[in-house]
Amino acid sequence: MSMKRIGAMVAVSVLGAVGIGMAGGTPAYAESAPSCSSTVQIGSTATLTVGGQTFASVKQFKGCGKNWGYVYVWASYRSSHQSWSDCAAVSVTNSSGTGRHDLEGVVCSSNKVETWSTGTNTLSSCTEGSGMYGDDPLGPIVGWVSTSVRC
Repeated sequence: MSMKRIGAMVAVSVLGAVGIGMAGGTPAYAESAPSCSSTVQIGSTATLTVGGQTFASVKQFKGCGKNWGYVYVWASYRSSHQSWSDCAAVSVTNSSGTGRHDLEGVVCSSNKVETWSTGTNTLSSCTEGSGMYGDDPLGPIVGWVSTSVRC
């Protein structure tokens, strides 16, 4: 992952983003994280909207002693767009009191239905599952959403 992309993600996490919503109960059809067959969803499901269209569901899971971020790109978005880029991560609440979040386990992909972060050793921290959208894998993040905080 390029430093430009990581810098853009951190900037978005600090500044927030416009036009992104959260919703509960949206199905993402996740089975299990890579290399862990026993994950369970924790926290809410967030919905990432891009250009007025629902792009993806974002969730956080725990299992195998780790936390996992997850992005599921909706079929309606996939059928109306030829390409997209997304990232999944676990956002850890920074204990400094600044309101900052540190991204862990970031994994980005292009044109995939599901993206899982790597498993993070953050079960003892306050975390959120985070999902990001970009028009181009090397370009800036243009959409961002996180699930509810779980401590």
